Amino acid sequence: MSHPLSTGPVRVVRHPDGVVELALDAPGRANALDLGMAEALRDATARVARDPGGAVLLRSTGGAFCVGGDLRAFAGLDEGTGAYVHAVATAAHAAILTLHELAVPVVTAVRGAAAGGGVGLALVGDIALAARSARFRLAYTDVGLTPDCGASWFLPRLVGLRRTADLILTNRVLTGDDAERWGLVSRSVDDEELDSAAYGAAAGLAAGAGDALRAAKRLLRQGTGEDLGRRLAEEARQIAALADGRDAQDRMAAFLAARERAAGDRPRDRPRDRPEDGAGTDESLGRAREPESVS
Repeated sequence: MSHPLSTGPVRVVRHPDGVVELALDAPGRANALDLGMAEALRDATARVARDPGGAVLLRSTGGAFCVGGDLRAFAGLDEGTGAYVHAVATAAHAAILTLHELAVPVVTAVRGAAAGGGVGLALVGDIALAARSARFRLAYTDVGLTPDCGASWFLPRLVGLRRTADLILTNRVLTGDDAERWGLVSRSVDDEELDSAAYGAAAGLAAGAGDALRAAKRLLRQGTGEDLGRRLAEEARQIAALADGRDAQDRMAAFLAARERAAGDRPRDRPRDRPEDGAGTDESLGRAREPESVS
């Protein structure tokens, strides 16, 4: 029998087969990261780390995986913007580092939009699966910011410097199939198969040779060079410094204003776009509560 260990925007469920499930559960806001969501993620991952079972599965509910930082929470704070962004990044980074340092394998399952900091969350998995309709987009430079959530650390190790520059500087959009070809994810699967495939992968790892899997993961971590913790601290410092600047604040305000105009022009009888439907345009950042997001 499965045992829910927490409620709220990030849920932890312990399954009898040794899988511990970590679910981003704020679908009405496309799992965007404001300070409350980031702190809930930090606290939930700390709870998981105390007893991670045999494998951890990170997934989301709703139509988007995670659209990154909530620009609506960032905008309008003026001189307080940098401090707020730093607090969000610091809490989210604590979660990323905890997941990265877990002794047991971590599986991530990406459905819909993974934008900004959501990309870092997707990449923290030892095994990463994506629905074919998934959309990956960094999006930071569009609003005058730099990557966080480990994107500048994970991406060069996964796809190389040239492709990392392409993704970060141009905000190229990758589908789930593209992400598999580029090496961001382990494999892409049909949308309807994502949940079962991801859970099956986690259950298989949980039932495997635990000591050998833990030892193999340690070997992989020891060969990655620069410490992730130091890179996360520098990412948080840099994105906060930029968020306090006039350029980033003007870009965020312009981005939000453009979204408001687009929403006003939309025919009233047209269904509200789902977060995953617009990936590759500014719609990729989610719409349920209209959380505008990148980091």
